[in-house]
Amino acid sequence: MIQRFDVGPRLSEMAVHNGVCYLAGQVAADDTQDIAGQTRQVLAAIDALLARAGSDKSRLLMVQIFIADLADFPAMNEVWEAWLPAGAAPPRATVQAALARPGWKVEMVVTAAL
Repeated sequence: MIQRFDVGPRLSEMAVHNGVCYLAGQVAADDTQDIAGQTRQVLAAIDALLARAGSDKSRLLMVQIFIADLADFPAMNEVWEAWLPAGAAPPRATVQAALARPGWKVEMVVTAAL
């Protein structure tokens, strides 16, 4: 059985199947903030979605990060590292990308165990 959350015409915010949570790309609601502020918003959205599925950030399996400007990489990493539980850093990829909206600085795609 596949359980979908916040299903829209184009995408679901999260799907759960076979003990694994798959999150859609998470972006900042307030794109006027700098990279640190946007990263905090994205991580809070990830926390909220994982909690709804019965998981949390200590159970991350893989994270893909898309960042608009690699100059923001150190500041994004500072927020990321403060958020992660010690010893629970997942496999991760970070790439520079043109995001769907010009104000977005970071987007994260997460896979986590239940």
